[in-house]
Amino acid sequence: MTAIRTLFSSALMLLCSYSSFAERIEVTLEGQTALGVYLLLPTTASATPAPLLILMPGGSGEEALARDLHYWLGEEFQQRGWAVAIPVSPNQRSFRGANNALVPLLIDALQQDSRIASGKVLLAGISNGGMSALEIATLEPERFRGIVAVPALVPRGLAVDALAGMPIYLRIGDQDEMSWMARLDETAQTLSAGGALVDSGLVFMAPHMFQMEWETLDPWLEALPGATN
Repeated sequence: MTAIRTLFSSALMLLCSYSSFAERIEVTLEGQTALGVYLLLPTTASATPAPLLILMPGGSGEEALARDLHYWLGEEFQQRGWAVAIPVSPNQRSFRGANNALVPLLIDALQQDSRIASGKVLLAGISNGGMSALEIATLEPERFRGIVAVPALVPRGLAVDALAGMPIYLRIGDQDEMSWMARLDETAQTLSAGGALVDSGLVFMAPHMFQMEWETLDPWLEALPGATN
């Protein structure tokens, strides 16, 4: 956790001078559960609602991690026309397991906003958040247009067959401090065996948390079924 927080803080210091405002809102979900969310909407005016991206923070998903992720990665998606929502864990536990069920409810609530497009949603996550994105997508895979897992491993017991036909962009740093790079092939093969459409690779000279490889991610995003950005 300390290493992740340090890397987030470093990314924040590098990018804060270019940052735009992220609205911190409280969303009341079905069942009256309140969930904190950092919401970024595209800065360019458009008559067309923006496609929704749910961006899952790493570690425990606590407030500071979600907030820093807005500066590091959320703004880059925002600049590409996405409405970006970064949920904050309600109990300082990750969005693995029981907390996963909150995300589909969050999508329902956010898509009531006329500025946000209805229909399929893109899931993304970093580290533990990448793994939670994989888990969330298995709950109702028909709701998601793809998954950006940067990085992630396959969670134990994941129902990979539920991801059949799902586009997954998977990247791991080749200098990963936790040695996840050694499991890239295993992870990609496991997802592919379930029928997912996996685009995987190592990021050169990158640690566990890294800047996005936009030269490969941008074409992948543009090729998603129903892509509008």
